[in-house]
Amino acid sequence: MDDADPDLRDDTEAPATGWTAAVRRRAVRALPPDRLLPDKQPSYVASWVYVFGVLTLSALVVALVSGGLLALYGPAWWHGSSVGHFVNSTHLWSVELFFAFMVIHLWGKFFMAAWRGRRALTWITGVLAFVGSIGTAFTGYLVQQNFDSQWISTQAKDGLNAVGIGAYFNVLDFGQMLLWHVVLLPLVIGVLTVLHILLVRRRGVVEPLPYRRRDGGDNGPDGPAEASPAGAAEQPGAASDEARQTETTGPVVGTPDQAPQAEPTEPGTATPDETRPAQAPGGPFAPPGAPGDRSRREGPA
Repeated sequence: MDDADPDLRDDTEAPATGWTAAVRRRAVRALPPDRLLPDKQPSYVASWVYVFGVLTLSALVVALVSGGLLALYGPAWWHGSSVGHFVNSTHLWSVELFFAFMVIHLWGKFFMAAWRGRRALTWITGVLAFVGSIGTAFTGYLVQQNFDSQWISTQAKDGLNAVGIGAYFNVLDFGQMLLWHVVLLPLVIGVLTVLHILLVRRRGVVEPLPYRRRDGGDNGPDGPAEASPAGAAEQPGAASDEARQTETTGPVVGTPDQAPQAEPTEPGTATPDETRPAQAPGGPFAPPGAPGDRSRREGPA
């Protein structure tokens, strides 16, 4: 039976046990292959605000590769060789672009409330990666081995001593700062970046915030919301204009059904129109000299 073709064996074997099988099943359940490497994305991902995450990741890769070369060849190479100058400049500008893209990406997601839909951990890992990148850039300035790095280190020494951490984080120690810059902090940023990307794959790309139209409806990321079908009940508390007018002023006069009916009067009783004093021609606001103007007297008083 052991020498038989594996394709012809019976598939009624017991499921695999052990911690490796449990980890595999949990990983596949949390990140299925079609979600880990999707071939389709929602239509709103075509917006430019979603591009800066990929640009940040690309700049990080260039910074890691160029920084690795600088660490291998040492300060004498990047200060005295033309190729070293080029790699050093590439490393510098990749870091500059990395921070520019990351800040735009961070603020774009902040104004989109990217922590919606159980994405709080995704947002937290991105912010922590940004904070760790600041420390990595600071130690990078300290290991340049030039007058600029000397001035930065002496100024930073006073500030760190003032807060009581100068004994543990000695910015004047080149070896310690180089270890922080090329090993410890990049490792932290790399772990946070991988975790951030996996969380994005698991929860999906956050959709834009819906905006409110002038007619009171909400537009989602895929277009205007569909109108309610005819005959649907109105929302509670939303009365029409005609109903509100009827409640405050009574029925509208002008239609046969709503025309006011005259109350019957007894014989010999004067109607309200007959008891009302006669109005002078021209009305009470007649101009002086008009017929019926009682304010004008003729002759001497």
